[in-house]
Amino acid sequence: MTQRKLLWSIPALLYLLFCFWYTDLSGRLTGAEVDKYVGILEAEGGAPDRINDIRAFLEADTGRQFIMVNLITMAQSPPPIAGAPENASAQDLLDVYMAHMYPELFKRACHPVFLGDAVHGALDSVGLERPERWGRAALMRYRSRRDMIEIATNPAFRGRHEFKVAAFDRTLAFPVETVLYLSDPRVLLFVLLLAAVAVSDIALHGRRRQR
Repeated sequence: MTQRKLLWSIPALLYLLFCFWYTDLSGRLTGAEVDKYVGILEAEGGAPDRINDIRAFLEADTGRQFIMVNLITMAQSPPPIAGAPENASAQDLLDVYMAHMYPELFKRACHPVFLGDAVHGALDSVGLERPERWGRAALMRYRSRRDMIEIATNPAFRGRHEFKVAAFDRTLAFPVETVLYLSDPRVLLFVLLLAAVAVSDIALHGRRRQR
């Protein structure tokens, strides 16, 4: 009986630990936090309009995860950047930027959800005379707005953002909060663990009952 309890309790504990890490339980950003992060952006000389947009985004925090939708067209001939390899391509520059981003993202349970290259221009549009043609689309999951702004204001990224800017010919990014998100790792992990433990339980204890 003890063995069977361990069979179910250990995966359950691991799942709870994963959910604790993957979910921001700190609640919404406070006014003091918003002022702190906005102050950092202002001290770094950010554009006032952009800072105002970010302040509004932070002040409207719900405490929930969100997905950043990115539409991207890579630069064909990126400008030379100090510290970049000679004749670096746009992808080379983006790789330098992301090499610094990924550790900060992953330790906050933020990660890519989707990346794909466009295979054609817009096949449908409403209210747009000539919709932009984009080269690729990417979805990035953020655990919370707090995590996003902590990454954005991290001093380690000073001087690295220019690699991203040089890599893009143009880009558009906007956040969405999920209404339907069937690929949420918490859902997938729950289903996989439940199936694995159930099969193991039947294999180990079902045979004993038959004997």
